[in-house]
Amino acid sequence: MNDAATPDPRATERRRHPIRLRRLAVLSVEDLSPSMRRVTLGGPELEGFVSLGFDDHVKLFFLAPGQDAAILPQQGPDGLVFPTEERPLARDYTPRRFDPVAQTLVIDFALHEAGPATAWALQAAPGQTLLTAGPRGSMVIPTAFDWHLLVGDETALPAIGRRLEELPAGSRALVVAEVEGPGHELPLPSAAQVTVVWSHRRRTTLAGTLREVAFPEGDFFAWVAAESVIAKELRALLVAEKGANPRWTKAAGYWKRGAAGVHDSISD
Repeated sequence: MNDAATPDPRATERRRHPIRLRRLAVLSVEDLSPSMRRVTLGGPELEGFVSLGFDDHVKLFFLAPGQDAAILPQQGPDGLVFPTEERPLARDYTPRRFDPVAQTLVIDFALHEAGPATAWALQAAPGQTLLTAGPRGSMVIPTAFDWHLLVGDETALPAIGRRLEELPAGSRALVVAEVEGPGHELPLPSAAQVTVVWSHRRRTTLAGTLREVAFPEGDFFAWVAAESVIAKELRALLVAEKGANPRWTKAAGYWKRGAAGVHDSISD
């Protein structure tokens, strides 16, 4: 068999999923740190839920003060249907953990000073409901690299934590994560061999920390998620200064300073 016919074990794979609206119940709420709250959702509508990529995202729908529930989307034959021109607020969140047997879905909320998702998470309690949709697709990143680099701020920690839990024993990973201070660090369990470097916002920048970290030898896949402008800068830093292969470097803006509901995919 020639090389052209041999599948590339390091090629990413994009998978599409039908969009399904789900009304889920809040089962439990747990504070992981002063800046991270975990909400476990559940219910029979999780039947058929699919999330193949650690950085997938589902849409969560919130009503602003004064908005009527009549504006919430409904399931149509070809996806979501909005009954009126007025739209509810929607935000993208990582499916942190899904249990198809227990029919539970875990969402970790990075808490900010403002925003509908933070406001909802702060008051969330068992028995409430939350409307979700998606994921509409997954990008599956292989594990067949010498090691894996995961970089981001608090908004990236759910995806980073999920990736580490999914990496097999024998693999290696380096995490460079930014939080406010030591009290905001989270445990990041994994069967893989993992080095975690915490960057504390009170003392330095994520770029400054990343620039000083020594990388292991070998080929690596780099994944970055942070504020949109910062994520773009980090990707450029990795390619220009740290030897990252652009084909094996994925960066995303999980939020944007001064804007609402932004989720950017960043390329060259």
